[in-house]
Order: sequence, then structure tokens, then C-alpha cells
Amino acid sequence: MIEWITKINGILNGFIWGVPAMVCILGVGILLTIRTRCIQLRKFGTAMKNTVGKIFDKEQAKEGAMSPFQAVCTALAGTVGTGNIAGVAGAVALGGPGAIFWMWCSAFLGMCTKFAEVTLAIHFREKNDNGEYVGGPMYYIKNGLSKKWHFLAVLYAIFGVLTVFGTGNATQVNTIVTAINSALSNYHIGKGIGTERLNLIFGIVIAAVVAMVLLGGVKRIGQVTERLVPFMAVLYIVLALGVIIINIASVPAVFGMIIKGAFSPRAITGGAVGTMILSLKKGVSRGIFSNEAGLGTGSIAHACADTDDAVHQGLFGIFEVFMDTIVICTMTGLVILLAAPTIQYGMAAGAELTISGFTSTYGPFVSIFIAVAMCCFAFSTIIGWGLYGSRCIEFLFGNRSTRPFLVVYSFMAIIGATMDLGLMWDIADTFNGFMIIPNLLALFQLSGVVKKLSNDVDALKE
Repeated sequence: MIEWITKINGILNGFIWGVPAMVCILGVGILLTIRTRCIQLRKFGTAMKNTVGKIFDKEQAKEGAMSPFQAVCTALAGTVGTGNIAGVAGAVALGGPGAIFWMWCSAFLGMCTKFAEVTLAIHFREKNDNGEYVGGPMYYIKNGLSKKWHFLAVLYAIFGVLTVFGTGNATQVNTIVTAINSALSNYHIGKGIGTERLNLIFGIVIAAVVAMVLLGGVKRIGQVTERLVPFMAVLYIVLALGVIIINIASVPAVFGMIIKGAFSPRAITGGAVGTMILSLKKGVSRGIFSNEAGLGTGSIAHACADTDDAVHQGLFGIFEVFMDTIVICTMTGLVILLAAPTIQYGMAAGAELTISGFTSTYGPFVSIFIAVAMCCFAFSTIIGWGLYGSRCIEFLFGNRSTRPFLVVYSFMAIIGATMDLGLMWDIADTFNGFMIIPNLLALFQLSGVVKKLSNDVDALKE
């Protein structure tokens, strides 16, 4: 039975995350870029000012809502995860250095796609029985398209609920305990307790903390993420910048490898990565999976924002993709290409490749700081996806279903800490891909609405 499920899932996953899906995602991104007159470039400065510039803004949101900056941080919490560390390593190993170039290309278009998703989420959102704003793909499909398309909203919500337990929780918790165990083993701590017992303890603690945050409502989620996300991003960026500065003389050559490898991967990898198409596929798929532009999930968090300006909030989506892919994923790629002792091109790789770049530069002690960063990345993802899942289950079964769902979601952390999750990750990855289909169909049909809403964007104050 397990082998049969694995085989079927492999076929579906290969299709969903294959070239046709990437062409559709990039196609919608190009369409939206044209219809908004390349808003990701024209209003990039505004997006930076109103996001980075509000880190120390203590403005409070109304009851049942987040501040706009808290919404940005919650969306970033869902997108900036362990994939930024492990996923980039896999893209570079299997697609060569050129995968980073194609990651940048997907991010450029993804900025506009995320802008459209967030703008539509604010424009078509509703208030639930608790007086909280709710929105996202389910709601802009329901309220923006004709009734014959409403089944897409239901499909999106179903796939969202199925995805969050794996992608958003179990695999992230597994990463947390792995990072902690790795750091403890370097200092010979906890050997007498046993790994399985330690993992169970960690799982219970994580489940309790997740429950306390999520059951506190959107206000508490926003308060946690607006502190955690800037901290984790700064910690990781500082460590990565150190590697880059120490190896600064090699940086121009590495960028040359990235550009050349995008079009001639064989010349850089010695034939291990044979075609440009493979490099493109790995780079684009990793960029999409990392920043979630096209999945629509980040717009669910933005819909909670205490703002009436859909376009202004939409500009924050540009910042998310920039921060996630252009900044963090690029830095991960540079750490690997500058400092990893060996890169076996053509062979699968994960977080261990990225960590090797840090430890070869700083020494084994840095594993503690990397463990802290990975724990922050993973925990923030758990919180962000918990909100996404609760909104999907609420859309399907009403407001009363959210608290039982969040309790079950929290306890999933114990499973994630104590079990082998290889198949679960693959299945969740497939359901994640299924979420793209109804969202892209909605974005394509609502591109005219996005154009209309963004017509007055130039009147926004910088």
C-alpha cells in the first residue's frame, strides 16, 4: 500500500511541479506585470519604505485585526521557512549555480503575482462572526467570480487543510528537533536521555507553545510574528553576510558562475547538470515554493490587516517576495557556492550542505546559531500555516470549526517530532501544488480587477 501511494504521489507531484505548471505560473505573472505596468519596479521604493520603515511603528490595530506590518510579518512567517536553507541547497546541487538566476527571474514575476493576490484578498474579504477579517483565494473566488466558479474556492480550501498538517507543521517540527539534536550532539549534551525521548519532549513543548499562540487569535499571532520574523531574518542575514565578506574576493567569480550556469550548466558542473531546462526547472520551482507567489496563501494573512487600502497593502506583497527569494535565498546560495567544502552536483542535498558552508567558515560552534535560526524559521512557518489552515477550515465548515482544528493542528507537532516524514512531506508537497490550480484560474480571470484597482497607484504617497 505504501509503495502504491508513493508511486501515485510521485506521478502527480511530477506533473503539478513540472514544466506545464511553471509555465502557467510564469504566464500569469507576465500577464499581471503587463496589466499593472510593472508595478514591482515602479513602486518598489514605496513597498520598502512602508515595510522596513515600520519595524519600530507601534501603531495598534482594531479589535479582530492585525496592523498592516503584523500582517506582512505573518505572511513572511509562512513563506520564510526551512526551504530557504534546505531548498536552495537542493536547487543548487541538482540544477547547478544557474538555478539561482532562474530563481531571481521567478521572483521578479512573483512580486507582481503576490501584489495581485494581496490586493484581491483585501478587496473581496469579509468579516466573520467574531468580527475578524477573513479573506484569501477562497473569498476572492467566491466574491469576485460568478457562481459557476465557486467550486474552485471549495477545492482551494480543501487542499489548504490537507496541506497544512504536513508542509506547515510536521515537517517543520521535524526540522526543529533535528537542528536541536545536531547542536546538542556537537557538545555531547543529552546522550543519557536518548534521542527518541528528547524528541518526544521537544514535540510536546512545541505543541503547547503553538497552541498558546494560535488559540490566542489573530492579535496574538500578529504580535508573535512581528517580533520573531525580523529577529530570525537579521540573525541569518548577519551570519550569511559574514561568510560573504570573508570570501569577498571570490564573489565576482561566483556571480559569473550563476550567470553562465543558467545557460550552460554543463560547463560549470562538469556535465552533472546537463541541460538549461533542468537548471531552469529547479530554480523556478524552488523560487515558487519558497515565496509562495501563485499559491495565494500569504494573502490569507494580509486579509487580516486593519486597512481599507487594498493596493497599498498589496505593495507589501512585493516586499515579501523580495525578502524571501532575492535576499534570503540568494544569501543561502552564496554561502554554499563560496564556502561549502564540496558540492556534489547532480546529487540531492539539503540543509547539511548549507550548514557546511557556515561551519567551514566559522567553525563547529556556529551550529548553535544555525540551529536557533532554523528553529525560528520553522516555528514561524508553523504559526503562519496554522492561520492559513484555520481560515480554510472556517470557509468550509464555519467559525466553530476553527478551535478544534487548531487543537488538532498543534498536536501534529508531536508526530512531526517523533516520526519519519519522508512520504508525508511528498504528499503535502503535492497538495501544495494542487492549491495553485484554482488560484491561478482566479488570478487570470480577475486580472482586469487588479488593473482597475491599481490605476491610481501612482497617487500613493511615497
